[in-house]
Amino acid sequence: MLRLRGLLPNAAALLWALVVAIPLYYVVVTSLRGEDASVTDNPLSLPGSPTLDNYGLVFSDGFAKFLFNSVLTTAITVVVVLATALPAAYVVVRGRRRRHQWLFRMFLAGLAIPLQATIIPVYVMIVEAGLYDSLLAIILPAIAFAMPLSVLILSNFLRDIPEELYESMCLDGAGQFRVLVNLVLPLSRPALLAVGIYQALQVWNGLLFPLILTQREETAMLPVMLWQFQGQYTVNVPAIMAGVVLSAIPVLVLYILGRRFMIAGLTAGAGK
Repeated sequence: MLRLRGLLPNAAALLWALVVAIPLYYVVVTSLRGEDASVTDNPLSLPGSPTLDNYGLVFSDGFAKFLFNSVLTTAITVVVVLATALPAAYVVVRGRRRRHQWLFRMFLAGLAIPLQATIIPVYVMIVEAGLYDSLLAIILPAIAFAMPLSVLILSNFLRDIPEELYESMCLDGAGQFRVLVNLVLPLSRPALLAVGIYQALQVWNGLLFPLILTQREETAMLPVMLWQFQGQYTVNVPAIMAGVVLSAIPVLVLYILGRRFMIAGLTAGAGK
């Protein structure tokens, strides 16, 4: 019976690994096939004549420009979110007035609003503000929708900081700003890294805002680039897969480097 209990989790983990690994394998091997071979060959077989032409096509189609737009948009969004979410979480955790709790409830209410349901009013506001077809048209809504979850994660993490540390800082005559900078900020680095990685993935892979709020190639991002390989009647599947591989490499490296801190930050306060 004990042996069976040990086998079930291992079998479930193996099944989940296959569910994740098989699509990744398909993406990589398909990116190495010719366009005709992607139709005739077995999808899971190794390519008979591997080629890098699809990657050359992606680069010749302006991959570097789309990559720059995605990196710039993601970096600005993450920096602004972290710079504003941490003070907001600190006010929520340390604030003793009723309006501070209402502030936290407003952030929680933001989690219940689906992004797709707000795209029309967001579009109207962006157009009225004269920001349509610019990177700011993506950055500003991305920041707004990233704030609720970011504040929730950071506030849960700040509640794990012992009360004695706050009290000792206050007894030394430290003001709220000094407590935030000298105590909260250093101790919150794992949570900040977790929030940063998570929100970077959301912005990097986001398609709705770039698709609706931008139009020119000069302001397009990587997810929009993949649409360029779809014609009216045909789809260049190997080129799309090559674009997916190239687009996934930066965030995959980021996740590998920070996965330990990301798990620690996302599970903060879970034991309470």
